[in-house]
Amino acid sequence: MGISNPETKPKLALIAGPTASGKTALALHLAKKRNIVIINADSAQVYSDLPILSAQPSPHELTSAPHRLFGYLDGTKTCSAAQWAADAKTEITRAHQSGALPVLVGGTGLYVRTLLDGIAPIPDIDPMLRAEIRSLDVAAAFAELRSLDPQMAAMLAPSDSSRIARALEVFRATGRSIADWRRDKVGGISDAVELRPLILLPPRDWLYQRCDRRFDAMMDAGAVAEVSALLARRIPGDAPVMRAIGVREISDFLSGQLSQDDAVALGKIATRQYAKRQYTWFRNQSPAAWARRNDILSGKYSDEIEILLQ
Repeated sequence: MGISNPETKPKLALIAGPTASGKTALALHLAKKRNIVIINADSAQVYSDLPILSAQPSPHELTSAPHRLFGYLDGTKTCSAAQWAADAKTEITRAHQSGALPVLVGGTGLYVRTLLDGIAPIPDIDPMLRAEIRSLDVAAAFAELRSLDPQMAAMLAPSDSSRIARALEVFRATGRSIADWRRDKVGGISDAVELRPLILLPPRDWLYQRCDRRFDAMMDAGAVAEVSALLARRIPGDAPVMRAIGVREISDFLSGQLSQDDAVALGKIATRQYAKRQYTWFRNQSPAAWARRNDILSGKYSDEIEILLQ
């Protein structure tokens, strides 16, 4: 996931970082300077059901520059990193063909990593095998994984049911560790573009205060009505859109299990915890060569724009 050798490759800018870190504001400022296409790289913002709660650009902001992959999927759909990466490749190509600079904007590290580095070519798992493994108690599944694939088991927490099940089904289906598959990724575009990445890592106290203020603003802007409409669709609770930050808390308020004040307080906590996880991921997992900035509080972006366009 490093920076490619420029040569004559087309440019691809990336503005990444935790939620509420100022990514959208920087992208919109960049749009005033040159011809760009803003491409969403946030897993919650792909869904049309939650434009407010997922902090998608406002209708006014959407008209200020071309935006792609925001709210383009229905909440009944599951968007994998592989699907998003394929869709992002299409939009990047279209932007280049139109003479615009594509700018990825978002905080889903898995999406960005899949686009740049590719994905492991793991064959589809037989549905019956998958159902069998998913029905196992997590302790039993972990014990079996430890017996079949001790290296992978050592990398997982014994309570991490979803990753344990995935690792076990891959080994049972292919006879090969998922760790081995991941070493043979295909389809990444890092070698085909001149990547200009910028990671926003503002001071944490500023970031958390911004998270709190934004959650209040979402509530004022209609987040409750948005979640009420989502619940009326009776989408399964394990669907990705139902796991978006704030949906559970507002749902509990609507059902009478929480007061509005308690729902807001818990929503803010969940948002700050999510921001903390993203902050840690981008600080520790993104390549050391990627530019990082923590001094964007003033809203003066000249240095960032220079980094993105140099």
